[in-house]
Amino acid sequence: MTSPQAEIEDLIARIAMGDRAAFRLLYERTSAKLFGVCLRVLDDRALAEEALQDVFMKIWHRAGQYRVNGFSPMTWLITLARNAAVDRRRRRDAGGRAAGAPIDAADLVADPAPGPAQQVQARSEAQALADCMAELPGDRAEMVRRAYLEGVTYAELASSTGTKLNTVRTWLRRSLLQLRECLSR
Repeated sequence: MTSPQAEIEDLIARIAMGDRAAFRLLYERTSAKLFGVCLRVLDDRALAEEALQDVFMKIWHRAGQYRVNGFSPMTWLITLARNAAVDRRRRRDAGGRAAGAPIDAADLVADPAPGPAQQVQARSEAQALADCMAELPGDRAEMVRRAYLEGVTYAELASSTGTKLNTVRTWLRRSLLQLRECLSR
């Protein structure tokens, strides 16, 4: 059984190849949550529905830009939804200004930084990863850190630890599987 995160990543990859069935499935799995994000930002059901439509158009066209990075793919989708809703709200608010009122250019530019929800989610995911890393034996956790955070090669790890190369590969593979299992709980 695949995790929801892996399933959504797979759907996004299939959408990047033009798979309409995957697009339909992604919509079924995520539209309620993404609509909620849009509705919270806009506080207007009709505008939120329009923003959601924009979001799924962006997903269809930008799925190839998504990169698996160990974080939840929902973070990427929620960021798209939030940005679409914020853009729509800014257009609505700019249209409601008094004639001749100055428009601050900052109001017209979407903030690329993660919002509070994305920051909370990223902190939560980082804490979950730290907790799962703590479940690994100390030497294995250190190998994972060095290999995947510092870019140390398997051969360098084998040399520095005095362990056979194939053993290092096996330990890292098993450690990654254990981390995946832990993160899916």
